[in-house]
Amino acid sequence: MGIETLGLAFSIAGAAVAVFLSGIGSSIGLAAASRAATGVLSEKPERYGTLMLLVVLPSTQGIYGFVVGLFVMIKLNMFGGDVTPVEWYQGLAILAACLPVGIGGLVSAIHQGRTGAAGILMTAKRPEMAFKAGVVFAAMIELYAILGFLISLLILLMGINVGTAAA
Repeated sequence: MGIETLGLAFSIAGAAVAVFLSGIGSSIGLAAASRAATGVLSEKPERYGTLMLLVVLPSTQGIYGFVVGLFVMIKLNMFGGDVTPVEWYQGLAILAACLPVGIGGLVSAIHQGRTGAAGILMTAKRPEMAFKAGVVFAAMIELYAILGFLISLLILLMGINVGTAAA
């Protein structure tokens, strides 16, 4: 790999970091909430609708990472034929721009899944608290995933110009 492809490699690594880290976090969070829900549902199957939201909440972080990865690919014109040339420092900036959604998604999805699992277990005994405590507590964690997503997206859309060398 020559220096001329280093920028593209950094950029693609950024897209991969955004998608994979947030996806891993979502998978772990979904697994934690799903395990708790299956335990409750084995005794109280009528609570399926209530528990579904608590189970799926951690999946949003994976979606945020996917969207950022997609925007990197669009920025590089990967779907349009000729890939936009990227200098090494621009590629490094794209990689850095993908870190907030990747790392934020990884950590927040895991904790959101754990919080959802706790809400699910609480709902088994106190179903009236499902939304008040279970969903609201898990949704508060979502704020930090959204902030990471917005920062990554804004940097990609407004803060990095590619295709032109610095003067």
